[in-house]
Amino acid sequence: MADTPTPMMAQYLALKAEAGDCLLFYRMGDFFELFFDDARIAAQVLDIALTTRGEHDGAPIPMCGVPVHSAESYLARLIRAGNRVAIAEQVETPEEAKKRGGSKALVARAIIRFVTAGTLTEESLLEPRRANLLLALAPMRDRVGLAGIDISTGRMELEECAAGDLPATLARLAPSEILVAEGMEDAPVGSIARPRTSFTSETGERLLCTAHGVATLDGWGSFTRPMLAAAGGLMAYLDHVGRGTLPLLLPPVARAAAGTLFMDAATRASLELTEAQGGGRAGSLLATLDRCVTGAGARLLCDDLSAPLAQRPGIEARLDLVHWFHADPLIRADLRVALRSLPDIGRALGRIVAGRGSPRDLGQLRDGLCESAWIAGLLSPRPDHPVLLRQLLPALGGHDALTDLLARALVATPPTERGSGGFIAPGYDIALDALRDTSGDARRAIAALEARYREETGIGALKIRHNGVLGYFIEVPARHGEVLLHGEGGFTHRQTTANAMRFNSLTLHEEASRIAEAGGRALAAEEAHFEELIERATAAREAIAATAAALARIDVAAGLAERAAEGGWARPTLADEPCLAIIGGRHPVVEDALAKAGERFVANDCQLVPDDRLWLIGGPNMGGKSTFLRQNALIAVLAHTGSFVPASSARIGLIDRLFSRVGAADNLARGRSTFMVEMVETAAILAQATERSFVILDEVGRGTSTYDGLALAWAVAEAIHATNRSRCLFATHYHELARLAESCEALSLHHVRAREWKGDLVLLHEVAQGAADRSYGIAVARLAGVPAPVLKRAKGVLARLEKGRAETGGLAAGLGELPLFAAALEAAEERSDTLRERLTGLDIDTLSPRDALDLLYELRRLAGE
Repeated sequence: MADTPTPMMAQYLALKAEAGDCLLFYRMGDFFELFFDDARIAAQVLDIALTTRGEHDGAPIPMCGVPVHSAESYLARLIRAGNRVAIAEQVETPEEAKKRGGSKALVARAIIRFVTAGTLTEESLLEPRRANLLLALAPMRDRVGLAGIDISTGRMELEECAAGDLPATLARLAPSEILVAEGMEDAPVGSIARPRTSFTSETGERLLCTAHGVATLDGWGSFTRPMLAAAGGLMAYLDHVGRGTLPLLLPPVARAAAGTLFMDAATRASLELTEAQGGGRAGSLLATLDRCVTGAGARLLCDDLSAPLAQRPGIEARLDLVHWFHADPLIRADLRVALRSLPDIGRALGRIVAGRGSPRDLGQLRDGLCESAWIAGLLSPRPDHPVLLRQLLPALGGHDALTDLLARALVATPPTERGSGGFIAPGYDIALDALRDTSGDARRAIAALEARYREETGIGALKIRHNGVLGYFIEVPARHGEVLLHGEGGFTHRQTTANAMRFNSLTLHEEASRIAEAGGRALAAEEAHFEELIERATAAREAIAATAAALARIDVAAGLAERAAEGGWARPTLADEPCLAIIGGRHPVVEDALAKAGERFVANDCQLVPDDRLWLIGGPNMGGKSTFLRQNALIAVLAHTGSFVPASSARIGLIDRLFSRVGAADNLARGRSTFMVEMVETAAILAQATERSFVILDEVGRGTSTYDGLALAWAVAEAIHATNRSRCLFATHYHELARLAESCEALSLHHVRAREWKGDLVLLHEVAQGAADRSYGIAVARLAGVPAPVLKRAKGVLARLEKGRAETGGLAAGLGELPLFAAALEAAEERSDTLRERLTGLDIDTLSPRDALDLLYELRRLAGE
């Protein structure tokens, strides 16, 4: 028979049931305590002691705890480890509990908030230079609605995509937390299931209208049913985790998928746009590109790089702004100095609206908005504003009334906590100043009283002290206690400790009461002013958010101009026809790494046009083929982002889809070998690439046998050339593919140059026209340190193989007579399908012996055809 739980444990278990699969932080005095399995998990993640407290069902209860004052740092570690946390706070004081239920009444507690990866607002829990996206998904037939919000800034975007494009869309958005309806098929790994009833378009429209106080969403754009269904799940979750308090919500924006350059997850990973393949930001394009001086600017740059634009007007507008800052280094320098001192007003506003703001957050709004007005004054008088800057400038001002109020109301450096007061500036409230004077006078009176008591009693060690239990008291060493106990000074004994005795007096009590009363009234007055300031800031939330967004866009443009000036980058020219004409192109990440080592990067040209749109590139390993492929893809991404590019010049036809199949690794979690991963990625390219796409392919077919690999590489190159007709850079070690130039009119041969000098291989890293004369594989092996006997043996084997190839015509013998290689394969497949269809349509059990014999003759005839 189970033990009856204590009242406290019964309260805990009820709250834990409400918390579900979240760890429960249960407030007990100055600590958040965790019990049972929650304690075991937290103790392991946080590396803190696991103890026990009492018993439940006859077994000790595991327990651990963290101090309330430092809870945020522990929360951060738990969230990073993949946990979610429910915060159960005391919602009444012990005095209120006694008044309600007597001396043994348990203090009431309630879950006031759920802390999850996608719902963080605290400065210490968020990465300053990365957005924190909470995303909801709502599949409808062959489409998926997506609703995302960064609640630290309130930015909400709704979009939809084809079901097959969902993995690529998730790779672009990189959400911290994903919400799905219960029972969703193929839900992303780690997603959180929520009630299906909230994922409806009606619910989404109703909750959005209610949150924004509007009757219709028409004024903000056109939202599809899948978008609104996803918004319903998102809004319901926000209400759940906030326990009825919604965070900062800006009007939703409909995002068109066609407006951005499509890249699948494999492409993003191979190009290392925002994260290196080894993990982390270092070594990525973003790390090399980022010269933003504000966290908001860095977050926006990351978003821009994750979703480059695919439409010319938007790209040109960004390029014009970057060019304007690039052309005026003096104004760029002054601007960046001003931006560097800006607080993160977007996230400060998010905390304020979510009910977790502090006096310091109000101070950040004051300082940020004042600096914003100064920046507007710096930029406004300049001539020839680009269109985008003209659109941004009005958002930088208009806050004079609010900044004046905050400047008058707040001290220069407001504290992060408001419980102790001291953040309202002197002179703002005469009554508050009077209360502070009263409290200060009383403290001076206590100091005078201490001096008087020392003189009257003759005890030089007498002190007047204060603590949270006794309040103010008189303390003397224990050996002097008798003087006060039996003296005539009106002292009342209160407490005896090991080394001292403590007393009270009527005069001290009166002065302490004056301090407590004045201090309490002063704190109440400051709290009232705080709430008023919060209300004023919240009322201006959309205008403040617009200012934060404008400052971020200006920081991104100025940072890109700074990066271009540092590296000698050029403004790309956009074209409508499918071309990629890059002169002196460089790989920005590799160039940076070489520069740090004191080495120079070898620049190369790339000229893809409709009549020469597929380059077949050979040459040795380590010669620079993969770098050349990637650098051209990265230049295309940068141009579509609205950035200058690392090249002497670049003319780029707009790209709708970018594909990169460069390198692969086993996907053991899905049971896929390296070759299987390579073929899946190649299949996606062949199925989706268009005439406006850009494709880079590296060593297609290397993961299988030589004959299979050559056959696949040949067929893929033919398909890219004849069917997809995309701009393509195709690196390969199969020299036999050079024969494709005979049948593919828009294919040309190129190679990375290398030379052997006195037995050593010299890699020149230059891309030249023509087929590679050899692979230099043995020379590369020598560079890698392969033992000399092995190299000697390899040379002998190679000589024998090359002799055989010369005698037989090599691996590609006979392919020259198959100019329509793809058409031949299609015919073979058609014949196979005819036989298969005939056989599968048979009812064998009804055939007579004569019918079976006739059927065999028919099948043989079909096979012959």
